[in-house]
Amino acid sequence: MNSGEAGSAGEKVEVRCPCCGATLKIDTHLGRVIWHEAAAKPKRSRDSLDRAGDVLQKQAAQREAHFRESEEQEKSKADLLARKFEEALKRSRGAPVEPGLRDIDLD
Repeated sequence: MNSGEAGSAGEKVEVRCPCCGATLKIDTHLGRVIWHEAAAKPKRSRDSLDRAGDVLQKQAAQREAHFRESEEQEKSKADLLARKFEEALKRSRGAPVEPGLRDIDLD
């Protein structure tokens, strides 16, 4: 028999894809996939949705805590700057005012 005839079909090998888990049937004579069956997708349970909801709630609480912390830091930052300004103002009140140097004075 010659290779073009119907009886010369090659051996068929069934292989599972390591990436996606699909089942492939390959004709060794042709070197081609002749059949493909996708892997069954696992059903998601209500449990996984509840866990996802819990994770989202925890993340929301963490964001809120981080926001409150940064808000407190900004408030204390404003107080710190106000105190530094007051201290600098007190020191400058007692110091004599001297005119600054101008470019023409340097000649």
